Amino acid sequence: MQVIRFIKDWTLPVAIGTGIIVYLFFALMPALDGFATAAEPVFDTMLPTFMFLVLFVTFCKVDYRKLRPVAWHLWIGVFQVLTVAAVVAVIMAFRLVGDSLILAEAVLTCIICPCASAAAVVTQKLGGNLEEMTTYTFISNLITALLIPVCFPMIDQAADIHFFEAFTLILYKVFTVLVVPMILAYLVKHHAQRLCQRITSVKDLSYYLWGCSLLIVSGTTMKNILHANTTITFLLVIAVCSLLLCLFQFACGRVIGSRFGQTVNAGQALGQKNTAFAIWIACAYLTPLSSVGPGCYILWQNIINSWEIWDAQRKRSCTRLQS
Repeated sequence: MQVIRFIKDWTLPVAIGTGIIVYLFFALMPALDGFATAAEPVFDTMLPTFMFLVLFVTFCKVDYRKLRPVAWHLWIGVFQVLTVAAVVAVIMAFRLVGDSLILAEAVLTCIICPCASAAAVVTQKLGGNLEEMTTYTFISNLITALLIPVCFPMIDQAADIHFFEAFTLILYKVFTVLVVPMILAYLVKHHAQRLCQRITSVKDLSYYLWGCSLLIVSGTTMKNILHANTTITFLLVIAVCSLLLCLFQFACGRVIGSRFGQTVNAGQALGQKNTAFAIWIACAYLTPLSSVGPGCYILWQNIINSWEIWDAQRKRSCTRLQS
């Protein structure tokens, strides 16, 4: 029972640690190379499946009448645009090349990528507003779809990217990842209410599904780090920069949100990033090594999420004891 309780309390760190350990086990055992090669496409299919299920279960709990933009959405979006512009300006002003450019690109991908699709799951665990977070997830993806085709050709003249092509490709990914599970959840919620009640009655179902997806992502992150063609020192520099950026974005989001009474929502909206998307754009349009930045960011943001969830549960327990 203590083991089960520990896993429930620390689902995210357990998922991260398990993913890393499992990958290292297969990577360091030559006898398992054949199985690892055969299993790789299976895990590649499982990840989007888990993410689809996470959002479907989450959207089954959404009150669709409350999906509308609010004031803090504007300021978080403006902050994202300004920080992206600042990083691009530094790259162009100092004409960064080599490791300096790779480091700047790693930072940029962690800023320009949209709010994580699973941010609504953590927000709900922390007592935030599910509908406001869901709305901002769509807004954030639209901002990213506009920024990438504009910014990337400016910092990498070799980037083979055209505005309309990149914009439509990103919107297509948004549609498959966000819109499809939302439409399906809406149909279930309004036309199969008994099924919807059974889904929503399972406590923290979306949270544990997200833990499963995080296990796969953590293994992939470790793979990218181990196969990075650079020095350990430079990898540590990228990791530290991604940690500082993660803390900075969470803190700035909470400060902005506090002005509107939405500290939790705004903090998660700005700090919790769709790092799988960031890794994809880094590999597709920038220096592939820069994908280590969002790969490390995955670990940092989920450690922060774990602490936030633990702290929220501790405060609720103290409140119950006092009452």
